[in-house]
Amino acid sequence: VQLVESGGGLVQAGGSLRLSCAASGNTFTISAMGWYRQAPGKQRELVARITSGEGSIEYADSVKGRFTISRDNAKNTMYLQMNSLKPEDTAVYYCNAEKAWVGVAGHMIDNYWGQGTQVTVSS
Repeated sequence: VQLVESGGGLVQAGGSLRLSCAASGNTFTISAMGWYRQAPGKQRELVARITSGEGSIEYADSVKGRFTISRDNAKNTMYLQMNSLKPEDTAVYYCNAEKAWVGVAGHMIDNYWGQGTQVTVSS
């Protein structure tokens, strides 16, 4: 699976951006996709995640009500609409895809990552 993000940039506080993640390759067995972010000096954290089957969605508390994750299955593309952006949203945003499978050791997950896109929110 190959993942390519786009849509990052510089925006003022209160503004909006939409990130896109285009998936290619063997996408048929992707079980979930999500957005993660990593700010300088901090660990990578989950921003939003959507499952492939039921489309269950989860958000980090810090972005609830401001960010919306969605997907277009026909285009193999996932989006993150980010509104009311804050300076603390500044980070590199990464697209993630999960493939769940069952091996000898039990349930396993393979993770795939995009190259990341920078989002900078100025105050």
